[in-house]
Amino acid sequence: MDEGDGMMKKGTIGRRQFMKSTLAGFGGIYLLSAAEKNPVERPVDAKGKERKPVYRTLGKTGLKLPVINMGVMNSDNPNLIRAALDSGILLLDTAHAYMQGRNEEVIGSVVKGRPRDSYLIGSKVSLPQDRTAGRYIEGATEAEFLKKLDLSLKRLGVEYVDILYHHNVSRRESAFYEPVLNAMAKAKKAGKFRFAGITTHSNEPEVIHAAVDTKFYEVILTAYNYQQKHVAEVRDAIARAAQAGLGIVGMKAIRGGNRQTPSVSNSAAALNWVLQDANVHTVVPGFTTFDQLETDLAVMEEPRLTDAEKRELAAAASLPGLYCQGCRECLGQCVKGLPIPDLMRAYMYVYDYRNLGMARDLVGSLALPSRLCGECALCHVRCSSGFAVREKIRDIVRIREIPPEFLA
Repeated sequence: MDEGDGMMKKGTIGRRQFMKSTLAGFGGIYLLSAAEKNPVERPVDAKGKERKPVYRTLGKTGLKLPVINMGVMNSDNPNLIRAALDSGILLLDTAHAYMQGRNEEVIGSVVKGRPRDSYLIGSKVSLPQDRTAGRYIEGATEAEFLKKLDLSLKRLGVEYVDILYHHNVSRRESAFYEPVLNAMAKAKKAGKFRFAGITTHSNEPEVIHAAVDTKFYEVILTAYNYQQKHVAEVRDAIARAAQAGLGIVGMKAIRGGNRQTPSVSNSAAALNWVLQDANVHTVVPGFTTFDQLETDLAVMEEPRLTDAEKRELAAAASLPGLYCQGCRECLGQCVKGLPIPDLMRAYMYVYDYRNLGMARDLVGSLALPSRLCGECALCHVRCSSGFAVREKIRDIVRIREIPPEFLA
């Protein structure tokens, strides 16, 4: 069965039934007034009942968003994206590099012909980095940033994106990187995006505080979930940013896109946990099936966390999980200076997201030696989560042997 078809389960609806009901309510697309940024029509659910999403305002941007939107990174199913928009989701979150550009192209095919004020797009541009140090290297230029942005706009088929993110920042100094700030300032003046954002997957508190201090960014997209060991510091940084008027978008709420990990048996509870923080304005889970969309839409209408779910998540938070927390404590331990967090992230792309193309692109960008973890008689890396780092690295680097065309 195609991934987009989902599985028919008791109490859920399949793709055909979902699409039939969705198309029947096609008139319920959101139309946003440019002045008020408020929906004037409401979508309906599978039974024809009017949906009533919970909205929050994205900081000083003034954008009124449902608390759940769509992370499109792992989805190339246009019908799923259409169904999300027709069901009340407004913001589609993508990036220049996702699926080597195909992700933006699929979104472009979906939004073509829709009123431009009926949906929002957030996309991201990243520049070459020393992935171990988190610092920019040769080639990380203003011209390269603008080149990538122009290509993204072409793929999407739009004149502007609503949020443009400075992508994958892990150090304070990178948030202030002048070539990126200059490029974004020029692009914004040229009308190529509306609001400046920044994203962070690791060392989040430092990056969030830096984003506030720049007085440049208007939106922050950050990893935030109940399993983070430094979750209190992340929460405090988010509170400061929200107080300063920045819009807060949460990601990695479920520690992965396809909800396969044993430690995330209740994905709705994981999303609701994030949304209990009023400083988070929306979350962009990466759903890939119609059943997952249905779950997320239920959260969008009632982001409530029960006492039983709180206990469930508290118990799950003590488990090591299957995937890297991005704490970066391992970086100083590897005698070869390998970018272990990025390799672990690629491991997650394969074994949780089932996105081999994304994993191969990431591994290929790391300038790794031909042989890894074969010369050291003893691995000195001690993962704070207890991962067998050496074995995971040996596993994931095998993806370099797969020809790119096999993953297209």
